[in-house]
Amino acid sequence: MDFSTLTQIDLWLIPVLSGPHNIFFDQFTQVLTYGWTWVVMYLTLLFIVIKNNETMVQIGIIVMSVMLCLLLSDGMADGIVKPLAHRLRPLNDPEVRPLLQIVAGVSDRNFSFFSAHAANTMGICVFFSLLIRNLNMTIALTAWSLTNCWTRIYLNMHYPSDILVGLLWGAVSGTLAYLCYLHFYRRVSPRLHFISSQYTRTGYAFTDVNLVINILLLTVTYAIIRALVMI
Repeated sequence: MDFSTLTQIDLWLIPVLSGPHNIFFDQFTQVLTYGWTWVVMYLTLLFIVIKNNETMVQIGIIVMSVMLCLLLSDGMADGIVKPLAHRLRPLNDPEVRPLLQIVAGVSDRNFSFFSAHAANTMGICVFFSLLIRNLNMTIALTAWSLTNCWTRIYLNMHYPSDILVGLLWGAVSGTLAYLCYLHFYRRVSPRLHFISSQYTRTGYAFTDVNLVINILLLTVTYAIIRALVMI
């Protein structure tokens, strides 16, 4: 595929979106973009699913739906589109690299278009936003997804257009996975609608929603401290 025209637009957007580089942000973005950084958050999401559902069948449907979401988002990006598009990452393109602020120690030989990070995080964001139906949770997960996307641009792992397409496909993947979940969940559960000061309208405790948000904030705090230590 010919990305030459799109690349010119991307190169104009990269410094606008990534902002100025410095040693702190070089370390901070590397910590945030690392998949294992967010393991506690993923486990917390699993915990609140187990806690707020009554049967293993209900829990299993949600877990399988999340797996479907990631299969759609990551499978399309890494398994199909990247090998076909063959777009080099910005830091690997010999014509583009001299124009960028390269962060030391960052490398990846995989292709760039489109971003699996963007697709996966937005897919999870959309699925759990539809599942839990809480505004604070939606805002927190959206901020989490966009922060991950920002790290990919900052580190020159992706062009902005890679991120945009990834976000769009992630939203589609999350929605499709939720519709699949809804289809099977309604077969084994009554159609309850919670009206409570303690639960969301889909039956998730506000205390558990706050737990996820707090874990997100603690993870970012950890990344800040880790970046300061590594300077």
